[in-house]
Amino acid sequence: MSRAKPFAVPTLALTAALSLGLAACGSESETTTGTATVGDAIAVGATGDGMAADRTIADNIAASPIHTSLAAALTQAGLAQTLSSAGPFTVFAPTDAAFTQVPPVTRDGWMRPAQRSVLAGVLNYHVVPGKLTAADLAAQIDAAGGQLTLKTADGQDLMVRESGDSILLTSASGNKAVVTQADVGQANGVVHVIDAVLLPRT
Repeated sequence: MSRAKPFAVPTLALTAALSLGLAACGSESETTTGTATVGDAIAVGATGDGMAADRTIADNIAASPIHTSLAAALTQAGLAQTLSSAGPFTVFAPTDAAFTQVPPVTRDGWMRPAQRSVLAGVLNYHVVPGKLTAADLAAQIDAAGGQLTLKTADGQDLMVRESGDSILLTSASGNKAVVTQADVGQANGVVHVIDAVLLPRT
């Protein structure tokens, strides 16, 4: 199984911007209504997300009406090709609403050609090599004593635990995201939709 290559550490100029993003995204409450329960597989297309199990993650994200920001970011960072490969991958996919929580100065900075490696680092932080369903995550959380540490494609730690009936992710920078739709099947892995953009350690 090939792994995505780690990317360069963000420049000092963007570190402050990332901190602003952390402040915006880190205020999420751990109790979020309407989230997918641990182990609850959502039928593909049940929510009209435009995803189909016979297409790759890159193709499905590009077709999803709630992931236009993520699709644009993957293209800008040159990672769409990676997520079109065999994988498998587990992708925690922030929605457009999640991207709006990040300050515009940060989002705009990520999309500049000079910050391509920074954007790639942020996106790679949402990818875990291998296929991990919600049931897999629940079992590993239990085996780990309540809190699981995953290694993302950029080599950083991502903490996963249960919060009530939800799957809660905590980034290396400390901001949080909740899985709002679990187990969206893909030809080369699985997507879990999340409500915030996770920020890697800078």
